[in-house]
Amino acid sequence: MLQQTVSSPSGQAAGLSLNIGFIGAGRLARTLAWHSHARGLRVTAAASRTPASAQALAARIPGCAAHGTAQAVADQCDLIFVTTPDAALEATVSALRWRAGTRVVHCSGATEITVLRAAAAAGALTGGFHPMQTFADPQTALEKLPGCTITIEAAAPLDAELIALARHLGCRINHLPPGTRALYHAAAGYASQFINALLADAVKMWASWGASESEALQALMPLAQGTLAAIASGGAAASMPGPVSRGDTGSVAQHLHALGGFDPGTLPLYTELCLRTVDMAQEQGRINTARAASLRQLLTAPRH
Repeated sequence: MLQQTVSSPSGQAAGLSLNIGFIGAGRLARTLAWHSHARGLRVTAAASRTPASAQALAARIPGCAAHGTAQAVADQCDLIFVTTPDAALEATVSALRWRAGTRVVHCSGATEITVLRAAAAAGALTGGFHPMQTFADPQTALEKLPGCTITIEAAAPLDAELIALARHLGCRINHLPPGTRALYHAAAGYASQFINALLADAVKMWASWGASESEALQALMPLAQGTLAAIASGGAAASMPGPVSRGDTGSVAQHLHALGGFDPGTLPLYTELCLRTVDMAQEQGRINTARAASLRQLLTAPRH
């Protein structure tokens, strides 16, 4: 079971006086480095296979050097965030010389910290530090990082240092047990890129009567934001809107007919989502057994 602690920024604590470096200087690295610097932490080095990326990260942090090699970061820093693509993590770490006591931490959501085994074998302390945030736009991510959840996986004493760091950054803390990162990361996708896919389908439906993507999103985003706000205050099931939640078989039947004429390929996803919401509505007592059975029969009936 995941254990979550809500925290707020604090003053100096364990791990906050370390020299911090980044190997890999993509969007996540830039966001984390810039926010760490803004909170008074010492970000002193960065390296990337693309020198311009390391230079862009370092340019906004006085005293931070953009190095030509990852080894320079490993040699000079006490806490090294390895923020390369997941597929490159193990090879990157295995290619470097590590000092005993160095903290080597990746920021991947899906990859187990065992990919850092080469550093651990050299006596480094290894762990995971994954911000549950999107980083498509580093500047937007920088504004949203405080208050987001950071998932931490590490043994003592690194665990306490990463907790102190997350608190100092103004983030919530989630502790993840070993072996669960893939499931955890899949769960994050339901609240992230799958929303993109759902809204993309809705935009296509709006396009069928001539609406642009911008027009569709201007109409749909307040609806999505209202739904998320209701979930935050009332829970996922209790706050669920829509026809299924009120047992409206007539509206669902009309949806099925319209989607079949628009794009039959949308029907499997629509029916699966509806069936999930039938279960949720019934468990909440918002529809009775008979109404739930009618909805399931409608949704699973053969269509030609």
